[in-house]
Amino acid sequence: MPVIKIRDNEPFEIAMKRFKKQCEKAGILSELKRREYYDKPSIRKKKKAAAARKRALKKQRRVAR
Repeated sequence: MPVIKIRDNEPFEIAMKRFKKQCEKAGILSELKRREYYDKPSIRKKKKAAAARKRALKKQRRVAR
């Protein structure tokens, strides 16, 4: 859980920006989106395979240049 300490004379907006950055680094938003709804294991496996194919094609295109 990201925690920030507000410094003396620090504006709220800057503290909020630091907190958001820490949340992004910790992967909280991506985890929240992933858990937003339940994926059946078969669908999760299909998504994983599709992502692997996409990465392989991208890598292949990069090497071909």
